Amino acid sequence: MPVPVPRQRVDSGQAASAAVAETAGTTDLSLTLTLLVIEDDPAGAFTVPELVDASGTRVRIRTARNLTEAERLLTDDVHCVLVDLTLPAPRQDEAADRLAALRHVLRLAPRHAVLALATSGEPELAAEAVRAGAQDHLFREELDGPLLSRAIRYAVERKRADSAQVKLAESRLRAQENARLERGLLPTPLLEGSDLRFAARYRPGRSRALLGGDFYDTVRTPDGTVHAMIGDVCGHGPDEAALGVELRIAWRALTFAGLCGDELLSTLQRVLEHERENDEIFATLCTVDIAPDGRRAGLCLAGHPSPLIARRGRAARLLPYEDGGPALGLLPRARWPRRQVELGGSWSLMMYTDGLIEGRSAGPGSPRLGQDGMLAMINEQLSSGLTGEALLDAAVTRVRDLNGGELTDDVAVLLLARDARVADH
Repeated sequence: MPVPVPRQRVDSGQAASAAVAETAGTTDLSLTLTLLVIEDDPAGAFTVPELVDASGTRVRIRTARNLTEAERLLTDDVHCVLVDLTLPAPRQDEAADRLAALRHVLRLAPRHAVLALATSGEPELAAEAVRAGAQDHLFREELDGPLLSRAIRYAVERKRADSAQVKLAESRLRAQENARLERGLLPTPLLEGSDLRFAARYRPGRSRALLGGDFYDTVRTPDGTVHAMIGDVCGHGPDEAALGVELRIAWRALTFAGLCGDELLSTLQRVLEHERENDEIFATLCTVDIAPDGRRAGLCLAGHPSPLIARRGRAARLLPYEDGGPALGLLPRARWPRRQVELGGSWSLMMYTDGLIEGRSAGPGSPRLGQDGMLAMINEQLSSGLTGEALLDAAVTRVRDLNGGELTDDVAVLLLARDARVADH
């Protein structure tokens, strides 16, 4: 059915000005919009290639005689699509659906504003088109240049608002999911009855909107041993974070069941192998089990940086790391030797993920901070008298400052400390 040509009338300046005034202050569109008209008039009823309203906004018009041609003409620079509801259905089995052509366009152009073109004798069909997803409808008998220009502007703004609402809702859902995952990754330690002091910090990296795979935990078993671990699943995103939660919970359960060292890590590797999405996913892990007297500990490393220990009156240093095993998930029959280390009477033990050492040492382009740079930085903080949470806050802030801005990777840091003067009395 032919569509009236939306010509600009010579005497329509006042009407166009009114339309512009009506939309002024509510739109932020470019001075040129592109409209794709899909209608089945073989003569091409839209005979003008461009409309110009009183505000100077130009509307370029493309026409397609069918849905196949429309798909070819629907490029990224199209702002709005006008669909003739009299178009035939794209498939024979949809012939009974009078909105089949519109639904096809909505699927074809989910990010574009869509207008439905109907006759004034079918107001219910026009209203149904809006309920189906069109931003608005127009009646062909009333169509002229100013009305079409205004309808396009409104439709584009309405689509932008709808898209913004969808993105906002998705962002809120993602934030809620991340919060749930974060609670699983960063739990409350179970240290009742222990004389050790605990502190931890977690800081997400700037390069992602999703939670990463850093995780840690600390528990005290009935025999008085304090077990601590920190780990990092490679990659970022909800799948990696969920795997980190699973590994942390499995570690806690296995620890309370009495597993330790190689036996525990071998079991965790089986959990990872079963739960990961593909064989390329791996996780690094550091575990420490501190004897009830607090003076010695067992250390296991699975491809993870070694903790550092600071003793009263001495500079902080790294615990031995030469005998560590590979990351979990890399070698099917790997082994993780447990190394005995002497802690002494008073000490602070800091465990961390690699985000703390992979930042830059002096801004963008400079070498990585590395473990040596981290040790020097921690010793500076210790010499100024910082301990506990204040030490972790200062360390994370200093690493960020040295990097010259937010770190690209997540940072998790865990600190356990013992004061012999308090513990032995």
